[in-house]
Amino acid sequence: MATTIRTERRLLAAEGFEQVRRTHHPELGKLGASEVTELRRRIREMRDKAQDTARRQRREMRGKEDPRGARPAGDHTGTSIKAALLAAALKRLNRANARQQPGRQPPESRQD
Repeated sequence: MATTIRTERRLLAAEGFEQVRRTHHPELGKLGASEVTELRRRIREMRDKAQDTARRQRREMRGKEDPRGARPAGDHTGTSIKAALLAAALKRLNRANARQQPGRQPPESRQD
């Protein structure tokens, strides 16, 4: 799923958007190996948090978990899209990391 920069900016907070923005070309090509590794760690943490939040919201909607707020979540699509966006950014970083390591080829892209 291709997402626009406008969608990324809308779904992510300012700090998160800056992290994801750095995973796009040409900024990604300018990053060194240590920067890619650190950015991968931060993006992975953000993705895991978004996935956990989406999972909790789905459980609240089904009535299997008590609401964390004043009322149960009514929708989780925004959080799910955010998690997918972060997963795509992580995939770009993983490929960049594989390109930077000598002797390793980046994984082949799957066409779903």
